[in-house]
Amino acid sequence: MKKYFLGFLGASFLLFSCNNDDDEVSNLNSSLNLDISGLEDLGSDYVYEGWIIVNGNPVSTGRFSVNSTGQLSKNSFLLTKSQLDAASTFVLTIEPSVGDDPAPSEVHILAGDFSGNSGTMTVSHAAAFGSDFSSIIGKYILATPTDGGSMDNEESGVWFLDNSSGSPVAGLELPTLPNGWKYEGWAVINGMPVSTGAFTNVDMADDNASTSPFKGNSGNGPAFPGEDFLQNAPTGLTFPTDLSGGKIVISIEPSPDNSSMPFLLKPLVHDVPVVATTHTPYTMMQNLGSLPTGSFTR
Repeated sequence: MKKYFLGFLGASFLLFSCNNDDDEVSNLNSSLNLDISGLEDLGSDYVYEGWIIVNGNPVSTGRFSVNSTGQLSKNSFLLTKSQLDAASTFVLTIEPSVGDDPAPSEVHILAGDFSGNSGTMTVSHAAAFGSDFSSIIGKYILATPTDGGSMDNEESGVWFLDNSSGSPVAGLELPTLPNGWKYEGWAVINGMPVSTGAFTNVDMADDNASTSPFKGNSGNGPAFPGEDFLQNAPTGLTFPTDLSGGKIVISIEPSPDNSSMPFLLKPLVHDVPVVATTHTPYTMMQNLGSLPTGSFTR
């Protein structure tokens, strides 16, 4: 009987020790859970990566992708409990999927502070864009200033300027973007978005002003973002075109940008009237519902 009793004690001690080990592992780790809406598939070259800020230093929480319906490939991440408990802020970045630097990229898209064990992430946080874009204004005209003065195709160009005073001024009022981002204009022609060029300054020509394959042969146009669609049309389109009935968009793009399509951030849009008037400013509509949001818990 004594042997059986000692055997029982040994088994009990082993079970107790195993349970203690499990408890220690459980106490060393904790989960960060994400709930984000409004993200999009980044393709094969880029991924999303979360970061917690611990004593001023970024600590990766892990990477994930998003499918065509906006669903995250992973929304729960196991982290060291002591670090997660000490985290003050969560930041979401876009990172190269291969050959990435271990530090966060400059492309911060969402961020938020912990309040207790949870928080809300927005684009307006100082660690993201630092603006909610609620004060943005957009105006544009239809005109083709690079066609040598011809008035035959004025509906085939869009320029983000306001000429209502008689002298052209910037048609866009937009906050300065942090490093890692640029604005880009788009004309949606027969359902196909075509870039008017990327830019950072609303009162200067955009990045492709001198190299655009679409503009005419008479200069680069006015010193504002915009484009004339007069030649070298993409496959499926014919230039000159007529932007009437189409859509004009201002997006916010990661820089560098690996996609020929607009990114998910589209704060200004406008449907061009079916019967459009050229050389007359149109006012764009805010589209702040396109901006992603989310929350996190620990």
